[in-house]
Amino acid sequence: MRREDRRFLTGKGRYTDNTAPAEALAVLYVRSPHAHARIVSIDRAAALASSGVAAVYTADDTAADKLGHLPAISEIKDPEGNRHREPAHLPMSIGRVRHVGDIAAMIVADTLDNARDAAELLAIDYEELPAVVTAAQALAPKAPLVHDDAPGNLMCHWTRGDAAATDAAFAQAAHVTRLDIRSPRQVAHYMETRAAWSAYDTADDTVTVTLSSQGVQLPHRLMCERVLDIPKERLRLVTEDVGGGFGPKFPISPESTLIAWATRKLKCSLRWTAERAEHALSDSHARDLVATGELALDKDGHFLGVRVKARSNFGAYISMFAPTISTTGLAKVISGLYRIPAIHIDFDCVFTNTVPVDAIRGAGKPEALFLLERLVDIAAHETGRSAIELRRLNLLMPADMPHAVPTGYTYDAADCPRLFEEALKVADQAGFTARRAASEAAGKRRGFGLSCHLHGTGGIADEHVTVNVEPDRLIARLGTQSQGQGHETIFGQILSSALGIPPDKIEIRQGDTRTIPHGGGTGGSSSTIISGTTLRRAADEVIRKGRDLAAERLETSPADIAFKDGSFEVVGTDRRIGLLELAAWKRFDGDAVFADKIDSFPTGVMVCEVEIDLETGASRIDRFTAVADCGVVANPTLLAGQMHGGIVHGIGNAAMEEAVYDEDSGQLLSGTLMDYALPRAGDLPDLVVETIATPSPNNFLGFKGVGELPTNGAPAAVANAVLDALRPLGVRHLDMPLTAHKIWKAIRTARPAV
Repeated sequence: MRREDRRFLTGKGRYTDNTAPAEALAVLYVRSPHAHARIVSIDRAAALASSGVAAVYTADDTAADKLGHLPAISEIKDPEGNRHREPAHLPMSIGRVRHVGDIAAMIVADTLDNARDAAELLAIDYEELPAVVTAAQALAPKAPLVHDDAPGNLMCHWTRGDAAATDAAFAQAAHVTRLDIRSPRQVAHYMETRAAWSAYDTADDTVTVTLSSQGVQLPHRLMCERVLDIPKERLRLVTEDVGGGFGPKFPISPESTLIAWATRKLKCSLRWTAERAEHALSDSHARDLVATGELALDKDGHFLGVRVKARSNFGAYISMFAPTISTTGLAKVISGLYRIPAIHIDFDCVFTNTVPVDAIRGAGKPEALFLLERLVDIAAHETGRSAIELRRLNLLMPADMPHAVPTGYTYDAADCPRLFEEALKVADQAGFTARRAASEAAGKRRGFGLSCHLHGTGGIADEHVTVNVEPDRLIARLGTQSQGQGHETIFGQILSSALGIPPDKIEIRQGDTRTIPHGGGTGGSSSTIISGTTLRRAADEVIRKGRDLAAERLETSPADIAFKDGSFEVVGTDRRIGLLELAAWKRFDGDAVFADKIDSFPTGVMVCEVEIDLETGASRIDRFTAVADCGVVANPTLLAGQMHGGIVHGIGNAAMEEAVYDEDSGQLLSGTLMDYALPRAGDLPDLVVETIATPSPNNFLGFKGVGELPTNGAPAAVANAVLDALRPLGVRHLDMPLTAHKIWKAIRTARPAV
C-alpha cells in the first residue's frame, strides 16, 4: 500500500472543497450561454439586492483594478521568426465573450443557492455574433474573427524539419502511403473538479488561496507579477490533496485568480467548486487535430520520410502551455521508434469560439503516434508486407543511441528490438491465428494491433529541495505536487534508501508558496526525474553536513567518519551516532537544486486484440499487453499503477471519448457524463504490463518518465486492432473514437477486399 492510501481509504484526505471554512462566502461564475457575443450591458441592481448577496463583479471592476492578462509561458514562432499571436486573455473578458462558458460575471453570496438566485436576476444583454467552431471554419475566407488582432484567426503558422530534404526523400520513394485523420477534442474528467477557497489576514494584508492544482509556485508568480500586480508576500497559494490533474489543473485559471482578487476587496473568505457541467465548459480541453500524414518507403520497405500537414484548434484563448502542446508535442515523437531520415511538419494553429486547449495526459503525442502507427499499418498492407515485419525492418537499434531525429530532438537510450520481441512474446502473437479462427467460428471478427511508441518528458526544472533533519523525523520540502501519483511513497523511499531512516519517520511536504518558494509543479512525466534526483542530491548534502557535525560530536576528524545505515561511525571503532540522534544535539539540513537534464525518452510496445460483433459493431478488447522501458524503476508497484491508468486513459481516447460542438451554434453537446463516455471496468481486460530497463544518461539516477507513455501508445494499438479485424471487409481507416455505431456503419458501407 502507498503511504498516502491509508488516509485516502479512511476518508481523511484533505481535498480543497472538504477543507474550506464554513463561514466562507460562496462564489458563482456567470458564464456566457453564447459561443460568441458582444456584451451590450449588464444590470446588476436586482442581483445585488437579492438575499445574501455580498458582491456582483463584472469586467468593469477588473478593468478598474487593472487586472492583467493570463499569459502563455511557452511559445512557438513562424518561419520568419515571429512569435505566435496572443490576444488578451483577461480573467473576465471586456465587452465580448468568445466561447460558451466564458465568464461574464462573478457573484459572491452567503450561500450557493442565494448566489444562484441572484444569477437569475442578473440582466445581461448579449448581441450574438457569428461563431467559428472548427479549424476549417476559422480559416475560411471572410470567416468571423475570434479576435480583431488575429487576422484570419491564425494564431501561428509553424513548421519543423527540412522541407527540401523531405521532398527529395519522397521523390525517390517506391511507395507513398497517405492518410487523413481527425483526432477528437477531449476533456479530462478527473474525480475532483477544480476548486478554491480563500482567507484574508488583516494583520499583514495577506490573501491565502487553497486550490486544487498541479503546483502552486508557477501560478503564484504569474498571478502576482502578471495579473494582480501585487508583491509575492501578499499572496500565498496552498495545495493539499488533489483528486487527479492530468494537465488542466496546471495552468493559471481565471477562477482562482478572481478569488484572490475579490478576497482582498471583501476582506473575507470565499469558496468555489466547479460543478461537473461547469468543468466541461471551463477547464482546458485537448487534442482537436486534423492532419494529413504521408509515409515514404523504398522498394525494400525502408522508411525514407514523413510529411505532416496539420490544423490545430486552440480554442478562444492561448492557455499557459498551449503553443507547444500539439506542435512540438507531435514533433517530439513523430519519428516513433523508427529510422526515418527526413521529416517535415507544417501546422496552422487556429483560434475558434471553443474552450481553450492545453495539455492533457500525453500532451500532443497520442494523436501524433495514432497518425504514425496507422500509416505504418496501412503501408504494410499496401506493400504486401505484415505489420510486424515492416516494423522489424525499420526499428532503431541500440547502436543508434543516442539518436538525433530530423525534428531536432535526441532520443537518449532505448533497446527497441528487445522491447518489440518481448511484447510479441508476452502477448502470445504466435497463438493469434488460432484465437482468430475461434472468433470467426463464433461469427465475430478478431484483430491484432501493434503500437510502437515513446514519450518526450518535459516539465519545469525550478526545483530546490530542502531536507530538514529533526530529532524525531526528516522533513523534505519539494516543488512538485502529487495528484495521485504516490509522491509521498516514492520520495520517501528515495530518501529512506539514501539516509537509512524508516519511511514512517519521513515527511514529504509540497504545495505551499510560503514555505516552498521554488518549484515547477508536476507535469510532463518528470517528477521523479526532477524532484527525485534533486532529493537524492539533497540527501547527499545532509550526509556531508552531518559528517562534519558527527566529527565534532565524536571528537575526531571528518575524514575518519563513515555513514552507513542511518548512522555516522568512526571507522574501525564502535563509536557511532545516529542521524536523528545527531539532530537532537544540533539540528541541520541539506538542500540541492536540480542539476540534470529534464529530457528522457521512455519507449514502449503495446499489443491489443479486439473482437468485433458484426451485427452490432460493438468491439471488445480481449487482450492487452504493454512492455515499457522507463529506465531505472524506483518502485514497480507505482509504475504498474501509472501504466494501468495511462492505458485506460488511452483506451478511452480510442474507443469512446469526444467533446462534440454544434458547428452552427458553438454549443457543447457533450457537456455532461450522460453525453461524454468514459471507460469503466467492464470495458477493460486484464492488463499485462512488463518492463525492461535502459537507464537514461541524462540524469544520474537513470530515470525516465512513465505517466504519459501508455496514454501515447494505447489509442494506436486499439485502432490498429479494430482496423485489422475490419480490413478483410474493405474498411481502410476509421477515426477515433471507434464507437460501435461508427464500426457498424463502416461494415455496412464498405466493399470487401478482393
